[in-house]
Amino acid sequence: MQAIPPLPEWRRTRRLIGSLLLAASCASAHAADPGLESDLIHALHLKQGTTARVGTSGKAIRAYMREGYLGQHPDQRADYTDYYLLKKPASFMGHELVLIEEEYITQYIGCCVSPGAGVIVKVLGSTKTLQAFARAQRCTLRDPVDIRHELNEVAIKTRMPKGHYASLSCRERDAEREEQ
Repeated sequence: MQAIPPLPEWRRTRRLIGSLLLAASCASAHAADPGLESDLIHALHLKQGTTARVGTSGKAIRAYMREGYLGQHPDQRADYTDYYLLKKPASFMGHELVLIEEEYITQYIGCCVSPGAGVIVKVLGSTKTLQAFARAQRCTLRDPVDIRHELNEVAIKTRMPKGHYASLSCRERDAEREEQ
């Protein structure tokens, strides 16, 4: 078997630059539009002295739709909650955003609606920022979560890569739970 001769220096340099550009474009793809993330975070903030949220989760979700991060319709709807899987990479507080869920009422179909929103992220590094946000905004952070189980519970059929996932829920019931 014959050894492969080394690439000429200019080809190695060109390949290295190409690899660096690809890595940079992937990193920026995770960043998405910082305005999208800040609007979603704003929608999860708690109105002082209430169990209601400051922002409008529907408005934040529509912005993700306009930019092609979410489909025009939820991937699943169960009870009062819409579930949206991300179609392209975006970040949320330094982690990979995987799913956005919104609970709301347009028509009463039974009981127990708890307006608000939540996210599931693939954890990249420490969850300290998520923990601090959950405490400050009276949200519920579940870390870790079994992503396959979470999606199966709402009949979403998709394969997710193995990893460390966390769920942040910022609904009315989460804020009420913290008051007790």
